[in-house]
Amino acid sequence: MDSVDRAFSSALDLAKSIRDREISPLEIANVYLERIDRLNHQLGSYFTVTADRAIELATAQTEHLAGLNKSEQLPPFFGVPIGIKDLTPVTGIPCTYGVQALHSNISPYNESVVWRIEAAGFNILGKTATSQIGSLPYSEPPGFRPARNPWNLDYTPGGSSGGSAAAVAAGLCAIAQGSDGGGSIRGPASACGLVGIKPSRGRVSWAPVGDYLSGISANGPLARTVADAAALLDVMSGYTTGDPYWLPDPNPTFLEASGQKLGKLRVAFSTSIAPVGEAAPVCQQAVLDTVKLLTDLGHDIEPGCPDFTGLIEPFTVIWQSGAAASGIPGKVLEPMNRWLLEKTVAAGEYLRAVNQMQVISRRIVGFFENFDVLVLPTYMHSPIGIGEWADLSCEETLQRIINWVAPCPPFNASGLPAIALPAILDDNGLPVGIQIIGRPAAEATLIALAAQIEAAKPFPVLDFQ
Repeated sequence: MDSVDRAFSSALDLAKSIRDREISPLEIANVYLERIDRLNHQLGSYFTVTADRAIELATAQTEHLAGLNKSEQLPPFFGVPIGIKDLTPVTGIPCTYGVQALHSNISPYNESVVWRIEAAGFNILGKTATSQIGSLPYSEPPGFRPARNPWNLDYTPGGSSGGSAAAVAAGLCAIAQGSDGGGSIRGPASACGLVGIKPSRGRVSWAPVGDYLSGISANGPLARTVADAAALLDVMSGYTTGDPYWLPDPNPTFLEASGQKLGKLRVAFSTSIAPVGEAAPVCQQAVLDTVKLLTDLGHDIEPGCPDFTGLIEPFTVIWQSGAAASGIPGKVLEPMNRWLLEKTVAAGEYLRAVNQMQVISRRIVGFFENFDVLVLPTYMHSPIGIGEWADLSCEETLQRIINWVAPCPPFNASGLPAIALPAILDDNGLPVGIQIIGRPAAEATLIALAAQIEAAKPFPVLDFQ
C-alpha cells in the first residue's frame, strides 16, 4: 500500500494497521504532514499546522508501540491523525476563530471534546479553516487563504467547518472534528462528498464552557465512511459535570449501530422547505435518488415535512447574536460580522426569540411521532464559487445564506440528530448530498440507515494528489 492509499484509508483501518504493526504512528503522521506541506497552499484547509508537536507525539507513540506488553490495551485510535476546527480550543495551539488579529492567541485549555479525542489516541495535525467566528457557510475569512473544495478548487467546501471537510476529502487527515450551529458540519460534508453528523443536543459536552446560543450548536465528526463518523461520535460523546443538557451513553455504541440490521422504517421526504420553496433540481434529484434506494431496501416512504414557517426570524436573531457572544471587538471583524454585531438585540428580544424557537421546535419534534426519519436536501443548491458573494451587501448576503442553508437550522433549533451523506455529482463535478434527520437521541437509527445506504450505493472517493 503506497502513501496515497494510506492517506485515503479509513480512520478505523489506520488504527488497525497501527495495532497490527503494518505502519507506525510516525510513518502515518509523516504521510499526512508531507501532503499538507505540498497541498495545503492550494486548499487552504489548515490555518495552523502543528508539525513539530505531531511528530513528537507520533515518535513517542511509535516507541510505546515497540515496547508494548501484549496484555496492554491501546486507545481505539492510537496514532491516527486528526484535524481540529479552529473554533475549538486546544491547549498550547493558536485558536484564531478565523480572525487575523488573533493569530497569536494561544489556547490555555482543551475543550472537553479535545480531551476526549486525545484520550482516544488521536494525533492532532493542526487547526482547520473556518469562517470568521463560524458565522458563514463558506470559509474565506480576511487574512487567510480561502478554503477550497478539493473536488473543484474554484468552489467553496462550505462552512463553517469547511477546512475540516476539505482536509478529510483531500487526504490531509484521516478524520476531523467540526461543529454545527446551522448546518456547519452537514453543509461541508455534502459539499465535499463526506459523512457528517450533527448529534442530538446534549450528546457532546461543551465543557468547560456553557452551551452556545441557547443550545443550537453541537460538535460532531466529519469522515469518509459512516463507520468512521460513528466511531468518532462515540469518542466525542459523554456527560461532563455541570453540563446544562445531557443524554445517557449509547447502548449499543454508535460504531456497533453502523453494523446493525434495520427493520422497516417509516420514512418521510421532501424536496421543498417552507417558506423558502423548492430546492434546485440537482438537490431534488439527490433526495429522489435516495428515496428510490430506500424504497428498494424495503422501507415505507411517504412525502412529508414539518412546517418551518415562523422559524427564520427567531433563529436569525439568535444566530446573529453570535457576533456579540464571541466577545471579539468589532474593529477586528470583517464587515459582515461587524454588521451582525451592530444588529445585536436587547436581552428581552433575545429571550422572546428563544421562546418562539422553542415553541416551533415542539411542532418539529412532534412530526416524528408518525415517522422514524426524514430525508431532506442538505443545502438548497450546489456549492457557490470562491468569492461569489463578496460584492453583495450584508443584507443581500444574509438573504442568500438563509435561502441556501434553509434545510439545516430547524434541527439545530429542535436539537434533533441529523446525518449528511453524499448522493450525486453536479455538472461542476461537485458532490451534492442529502441529510437524514431522526427522532430525539436516535443517532443509532440514523447511523444504521446511513450504513445501509452506503453499502447499497458507495460514493466515489476523491483521488486528490
